[in-house]
Amino acid sequence: MSLRLRAILGQVIAVAFALALGSIVILLIDESPIRVFTTLLRGAFGDPGKVAGTLLQSTPILISGVAACIALRGGMFNVGVEGQLFLGGFAAAVVGFGLDLPTGLHMLVGLAAAILAGAVWVAIPAYFRVRFNTNEVVSTILSNYVAILLTSYFTIFLFKRPGGWSETPPILTSAHLPELFDFSRLNWGLVIGLVLALLTAWYFRNTPGGYSVSMTGSAPRFAEYGGVDIKKRGFWVLIASGAVGGLAGGVETLGVHHRFMEGFAPGFGFDGLIAALLANGSPIGTILTALFFGALRSGSLLLETDTAASREIITVIQALIILSVSAQVLLRRRGDAQGGERRWKF
Repeated sequence: MSLRLRAILGQVIAVAFALALGSIVILLIDESPIRVFTTLLRGAFGDPGKVAGTLLQSTPILISGVAACIALRGGMFNVGVEGQLFLGGFAAAVVGFGLDLPTGLHMLVGLAAAILAGAVWVAIPAYFRVRFNTNEVVSTILSNYVAILLTSYFTIFLFKRPGGWSETPPILTSAHLPELFDFSRLNWGLVIGLVLALLTAWYFRNTPGGYSVSMTGSAPRFAEYGGVDIKKRGFWVLIASGAVGGLAGGVETLGVHHRFMEGFAPGFGFDGLIAALLANGSPIGTILTALFFGALRSGSLLLETDTAASREIITVIQALIILSVSAQVLLRRRGDAQGGERRWKF
């Protein structure tokens, strides 16, 4: 059995194990697992509106997942996608309500601001990773809290809409991402995410730069022997990952909420990271795993009306999936360490 097939089989087993444990939890609350999972499927794919809602939930997870894939391929763990998403969403909102530009151009400038914000924010842990060899897992995960609280401060004390909730003024319609359907807020962000995933996969598979990134992550000593500056490459890998994380926030602001608000995208960055891990660092596979997590989020809306289960059961299932996938990653890391590698193979 090939290593890739073995990795995919391991991830499938991890998800199946998590769902089995979730079924036990559902039984403990005197509800039928079959009924709960059937309700989830109906809530996620029961009619065109529900399918659109699932795709809407999947979009930021997909883009965040691609951001995580970029870092994983370079041997980095960018756990700060959530914070980069918040900074990107805030930057896009400021451009959206603060500038008056022609339709189309306004949207592009807003997305560019989101990309720049995510890249600048991750540049701090990226610099410390390269300069002082600090652990990027710790620095990026801590940066999440700073980013979320910083955007909350700016929203409440500097840009709060008069008389409204803790949110900025609405962005101008010239900055809106066009919607795909009249009956849903699903927008061109989905197309951006799909194209981004395909282009990222193509880059890693067909270009010298993509090959050097993959080698930096899977075999750093070999890459360094071949002339790759692995510190510089790692820096730019994190910058690219942060830029895509910021783009995820820009898509949410310009395509869904049309403003920035406190807690406007809770957990999308973390879901994207787990989706990337579940896809074994594959941008193409992340399309499917993002759809899976989007279906869980969307389908849970029907749980409390049609079953005795709470929506929080989805959080439990996601946590079990995270634990199972993390166990897979740790086992793979142990195998890589025994084989003399510094990082994970994706």
